[in-house]
Amino acid sequence: MAQRNVPSYGGQAVIEGVMFGGRSVTVTAIRRKNQEIEYFEAPRVEYTWLNRLKKIPFVRGLVGLIEASANGAKHLNFASERYSQESDDEVTEGPSKLTLVLGVAAVGILSFLFGKFVFTLVPVFLAEFLLGKWVPAGIPQNLAEGGFKILLLLGYILAIAQAPLIKRLFQYHGAEHKVINAYESGVELTVQNVQKFSTLHYRCGSSFLIFTVLVGVVIYSLFQYDSLWERVVQRIVLLPVVIGVSYEVLQWTNKLRDIPVLRYLGYPGLWLQKITTREPDDSQVEVAIAAFQKMRERDQAVSNERLMSTG
Repeated sequence: MAQRNVPSYGGQAVIEGVMFGGRSVTVTAIRRKNQEIEYFEAPRVEYTWLNRLKKIPFVRGLVGLIEASANGAKHLNFASERYSQESDDEVTEGPSKLTLVLGVAAVGILSFLFGKFVFTLVPVFLAEFLLGKWVPAGIPQNLAEGGFKILLLLGYILAIAQAPLIKRLFQYHGAEHKVINAYESGVELTVQNVQKFSTLHYRCGSSFLIFTVLVGVVIYSLFQYDSLWERVVQRIVLLPVVIGVSYEVLQWTNKLRDIPVLRYLGYPGLWLQKITTREPDDSQVEVAIAAFQKMRERDQAVSNERLMSTG
């Protein structure tokens, strides 16, 4: 089904819930153990200089990533604190705090920059020390480096996905995508309607992760290096460039997804999402719908207030 010309909303899964970001506010809805839905809202702070940067191609991706990470941290803390409060009596059986952080980072962008440094530099050393004698420098080494990145990324996600809580997190990730897909298709947001849609979406952060690997291979191949440390420094310096270009590629694949041949450009990201998303149950979809509708309501309320103040 073709995408409607509607505002592009984004979100992320949190522990036992979903966060959605609007133009003026970000809203998280979580399911408490008593089955009630609790909300957390945070207004978006607008800065003129930041808005200008977000309009510049190849710069807006990095700016948006940092902004989203800062906004998302508040919601992730809210959800994890509520979960910790309800799990005080189950500390010995519950997952460690490290597991929670690692799991949330897999589907969101919390600690993305730190993680990107790790997943950028470790494969450099692996390619150099394990394959340096057999694989020549330049494009062959860059391809080997990219292969190690993909293996590390997949291994990391598959490892943390074994924890029951992370499996539920991935279900909420799927619920988030289903709601966005349903909204963009113009159907009424009911649990029954939303459940008919896919857990995959072209704009997902998981797709962004895989594109940074693929784009990185191409960009790094444009530069030469004479030593391991020059290669490391080069990777660090070029990291903002890789992120900026990857963001643009992500946007292009989303815009081209209804064109028969070009839609395949986004498939690498969708394949990764088959790991980072799971089919949600009706209760989880209900939470995702509640978060999205509350976000839309608050966005509209803020918009009305601004119209009244300027009128």
